[in-house]
Amino acid sequence: MEPTTFGLLSILPPLVAIGLALWTRQVFLALAVGIWMGYIILAGWHPLEGTLGTIEAQVAVMTDPDNARFILFTLIMGSLIALIQRSGGVEGFIARILTFLTKIGTKQADKGNRKVVEFIAVLTGIALFIETNISILTVGTLFRPIFDKLGIPREKLAYIADSTCAPTCVLVPFNAWGAFIMGLLMAQGVADPFGVFVSSILYNFYPLLTIALIFVVIWTGKDWGEMKKAEARARTTGKLLRDGAVPMMDDSLSMLTAKDGIPNRAVNMIIPVAAMVLLMPVFLIYTGWNEASEIANAAAVLNDTQVSTLGLWWSALSKGSGSAAVLYAVSGAILIAMVMYKTQGLLGIREMFELCLAGMSGMVGITLLTILSFALNTMCNDLGTGYYMAEVANGFVTPALVPAIIFLLASLIGFSTGTSWGAFAIMIAVAVPLSNSMDVNLRMAVAAAIGGGIFGDHCSPTSDTTIITSMATANDHIDHVRTKIPYALIAGAGATLLYIILGFAGI
Repeated sequence: MEPTTFGLLSILPPLVAIGLALWTRQVFLALAVGIWMGYIILAGWHPLEGTLGTIEAQVAVMTDPDNARFILFTLIMGSLIALIQRSGGVEGFIARILTFLTKIGTKQADKGNRKVVEFIAVLTGIALFIETNISILTVGTLFRPIFDKLGIPREKLAYIADSTCAPTCVLVPFNAWGAFIMGLLMAQGVADPFGVFVSSILYNFYPLLTIALIFVVIWTGKDWGEMKKAEARARTTGKLLRDGAVPMMDDSLSMLTAKDGIPNRAVNMIIPVAAMVLLMPVFLIYTGWNEASEIANAAAVLNDTQVSTLGLWWSALSKGSGSAAVLYAVSGAILIAMVMYKTQGLLGIREMFELCLAGMSGMVGITLLTILSFALNTMCNDLGTGYYMAEVANGFVTPALVPAIIFLLASLIGFSTGTSWGAFAIMIAVAVPLSNSMDVNLRMAVAAAIGGGIFGDHCSPTSDTTIITSMATANDHIDHVRTKIPYALIAGAGATLLYIILGFAGI
């Protein structure tokens, strides 16, 4: 039975959302208006009923247990980050790793080995995958004096810092980025959002190519465009910034600092984060055990064979609830962190609860974006948007081109809005139903939506990560944008070409 659609009207709300996002650069406004228009259509163009339906759609999001778990997970992820930062865990972790790296970097700087120093800066940015700002601020502030000593232009440091933050964070499921993307996938009815996200990493070509390109640039010493001019300027005149450049610097720009007077211990970050990672598969097995046992017992009756313990565990892992597992895992990590910090006398109970609330408040924007994304998905399902889009696309677009089109459209949204997360919210709601209807590789379509958002955000001068990078590296903002864009375009063109090739290859 074919799903009911509203014809051409079914694609109007997401088109309005995309158009408003490009025009106003306000993702929240774009999503809200798109949802409102959808419910106006569903209400037969009755403005009051459509408006009330829009409000009730947000309520309906919260009444779904899986949605509520992911929303709560997003909030308390902020609590965990706030706790480990305030306890000195993040600073201790950074200091522990970077003390060694800095010694090597300083020695190599004294020897004039700029390639080694640049490689160390890249590896540092990759290692700090827990949050983009932590990665940017650490690489920018730590390596700026070393790069200056070697006469490396500030533009090159900014390129390295910017190209190792979001591209790395988006490839890791165990941070706020992964939580948000898995929530969007779950909203599309994806049964195993964790598995789909992890398996999509292989197809997420833009961040992979961006990171690979950094190593190629450093190893070969080849530069293009404005970066080549910056390198020539620094080499011939010793000027780290061009004449007339206005370096951005903000002394207030920092992550939540450790509490005064306490020791900064790496273990206070490593143990809670490791606990969260290890608890996820444990709770997947726990939540899927009953269903896996029932299936195993039924199979034993039919085939007169006993399922192995390992097979039962694997089955439970695949049947477990992803939304429940991530919520239980981060909750367990918070509890472990609190016990550790109280036992060491670092933080008091009341202080830790206040930190948890402060951390949650920092995630409110992401949470609202998640709720709007879930509501947009429900509305599109009610309108039959995905089915109609696939029906229309079949007439003039081959399924082989779908991943490339998704990538380019997501990059346009990310560039115009200056936020990759907004592009994720809009394009995953389009990519999943479209790929299902047109028999396109779901993992590749999801990766294209994610990678496209990163590509557009990476090129955008209004992106928060771009601005923070200019600040952390004390670089002229426009110079940073102009020098990094050629590299972003190379990676973006490579990603587009790969999506086209794999699409026509039927991968």
